[in-house]
Amino acid sequence: MTDGKAKMSGLYNIEIDKGWVNASKRAVEYSIDPRNFLNEVRIFQFEKLSYDPSIHSKVGVEKILYGTEFYQRKVSYKTVNGNIVTTEKTYSDLIWDAAIYSGVSPYHLASRIKQELGAFLSNPSISGTVPGYEGLFNFYNIGATSSTESLGAVKNGLEFARNGKGASTQDMQNYLLPWDTPEKAIKGGAVFIGKSYIAVGQNTLYLQKFSVNTNYPNKLYWHQYMTNCLAPYSESVGMYNAYKNNEMLNSSIGFLIPIYDNMPEIMTESPRIDDSNYIDEVKLMYANVTTTLNVRSGPGTNYEILTSIPSKTVVTRLKKDIRSDETWDKVQLENGVIGYVFASYLKETVKPEWQLEFDKRLRIEGSIISNLPQENLAINNIQNLISTNLQTKFTNVNGESITGESKIGTCSKLVLLDENEQVMNEYEFLIYGDLNGDGLINSLDVLVLQKHILEIKVLEGIFYKAGNLSKNGNSPSALDMLKLQKHILEISFIEQ
Repeated sequence: MTDGKAKMSGLYNIEIDKGWVNASKRAVEYSIDPRNFLNEVRIFQFEKLSYDPSIHSKVGVEKILYGTEFYQRKVSYKTVNGNIVTTEKTYSDLIWDAAIYSGVSPYHLASRIKQELGAFLSNPSISGTVPGYEGLFNFYNIGATSSTESLGAVKNGLEFARNGKGASTQDMQNYLLPWDTPEKAIKGGAVFIGKSYIAVGQNTLYLQKFSVNTNYPNKLYWHQYMTNCLAPYSESVGMYNAYKNNEMLNSSIGFLIPIYDNMPEIMTESPRIDDSNYIDEVKLMYANVTTTLNVRSGPGTNYEILTSIPSKTVVTRLKKDIRSDETWDKVQLENGVIGYVFASYLKETVKPEWQLEFDKRLRIEGSIISNLPQENLAINNIQNLISTNLQTKFTNVNGESITGESKIGTCSKLVLLDENEQVMNEYEFLIYGDLNGDGLINSLDVLVLQKHILEIKVLEGIFYKAGNLSKNGNSPSALDMLKLQKHILEISFIEQ
């Protein structure tokens, strides 16, 4: 990290355990601000970590373990006497059994093992061969507090595996201590995680690092699972990949995201980003590309894509990259998202005095327009609800220009052009219940929704949103089908 180490007197670059140093204030500020991680991948540090058989599967566990020596591997281990025991169970079997036994998400357990141990079975925490701790295993590094001694953190964790560091007889039984087999270590450790963290309000990766749940004042601020500030950031990738590889990103997933008072308007920059490469230069720019421009979480293609913006979309450049080679400018989008774009694809706007105003009856969320008057969706009527000094063009679901009495439907677009007919911005229309873009809500939309629910043809993009009539953020379901049918039968009407 560029600014990840503490620089206080006596602390700069001090190793508190092998390869680890005290964090800087900036690193902590960056890590604790949830707004820095609200993208498709990193949001998984806020996923609720309880076991759900309708979401989780053993196949998903194996996909998380892919690329490690735990993947599809039968469990074998050394006893305290040095004997090798080989079992018929795989590591995914043990993790799955531990999830059912403890009530903790198996995806979280698998990701935690990868985070704590890496990819290799030779990790000393689970080798069973550390002198003085032979035949003991700690798959989650529970109790592995930092130490300057060689293998100090590992030994602290194995001491916990032996006796819970002075645990009561009841806790020894609850946690299946001592952890003298991988099965007891994985299952007992899962119980410990569930009881010690998930059951006391620390039921996300983020909250296991930052204990900020005020409902549990005796755990507030100090009770952390891991000391690494960016551990939730790192582990979120494994969780995301589990859902992606199982094609479950459109399934129901619960997230718990803290909201703090008195937060700064602009989030703290990642400590990996060197501020000396930038100067403040606030200026209106537009995306000078033919299709779309990726907005990333940092200055480079190694950072996640936060979103993509259409050609000619106007953004506010906040900071200009002054390096001579590949440069990435910091920008803010109209909806408040802040990220980085490749500077060569930005061009200064010629007319920053553009005017655009929507009728207060319309709902504008980013680049989506909804709450249209259902009694009259003709272009002539909708155009009267938009005031601008730019030229306007409307297109239908197929991208074809439409005018006059043609109906606006879901996925229709409002295109704003300058006097040279250059596209300056685009908005997309959303009509809840119109799932084919024809501007009507009828039996054809019922058929589309049925195919989605049966996974014959899944709704995507803005149609996915149009099918969620309950507006709960979940995948369109039988509940939404009921609302759609009641609307068509005029029993009750869809709220736009």
